[in-house]
Amino acid sequence: MGRAAAFFDLDRTLLRRSSTLALAGSFRRHGVIGRAQMAKAALWKLLFAARGASPDVVRRAAEDGLVLLRGFSAEEMRSLVAEALEPVLRPLVYREPLDLAGRHRDRGEPVYVVSAALQEVVDALARDLGLDGALGTVCEVENGVYTGRSVRSLHGAAKADAVRELAAREGLDLASSTAYSDSHSDVPFLESVGKPVAVNPDRGLRRLAAERGWPVLRFRERAFQRRVA
Repeated sequence: MGRAAAFFDLDRTLLRRSSTLALAGSFRRHGVIGRAQMAKAALWKLLFAARGASPDVVRRAAEDGLVLLRGFSAEEMRSLVAEALEPVLRPLVYREPLDLAGRHRDRGEPVYVVSAALQEVVDALARDLGLDGALGTVCEVENGVYTGRSVRSLHGAAKADAVRELAAREGLDLASSTAYSDSHSDVPFLESVGKPVAVNPDRGLRRLAAERGWPVLRFRERAFQRRVA
C-alpha cells in the first residue's frame, strides 16, 4: 500500500474567494485583460458570492479566460503571479487549512492543491505555503507564449482524474487519503478519496454531506494580514 495524502481545493477552501477574480486587477495592469473583461469579472464576483453559477457556466467562463491569455508569455504569467503573491493572494489564505496541512505532513502525508485555477497560480501558492505540489488547469504553450487552448482543464470529474493519475505516479493510497472542498461540483474529486471533507459548503454539498455523513468544517480566520504600506 502507498502512503496517504491530502488534497485541498483552492477557491473558498484554501482561499477566501476566487483566485482568478482576485488577480483580475493584476491581469489588467499587465495587459492580459481590458476594461470589458474587468466589468465581466465584477459580474462574476456577484455570481460567485451568490453561488448562482452552474458548473457548465463556470467551465465555459474558464475556457473563455484561457482565450484571453493568447500571446501572453508563460514567463510573464509567472512574474505576474509572483508579484501578486504578497499583496493579493496571501491575505486570502485561511489559517485553518494550513493547520490541517501541517498535521497531514507531520503524519508523513504529502499535501497538494487541486484547482481549476491556472497551473502557474497554484504552483506559486503551493511553493509559497510550503506544500508538496499542485494540480491546475494547463494552458497550451508554443514558442513560450500561450495559445489560448487548454491542455488540461480541471473542472468537475477532471479533478478526480488528475488526482488518480497523480496517485498512480507517486504511489499514493487514495482510500486512506483526504480531500477538502466547498463545492458540489467537486463531488467526483471528493469521492476519489476515502476521507472526503466539506469545507464552507455550498447548499448542494451541504445537503450531500449530511446524507453521507461526511465531516463539515468552517474556515474563517486569515492566515496572514494584509501588509499596509
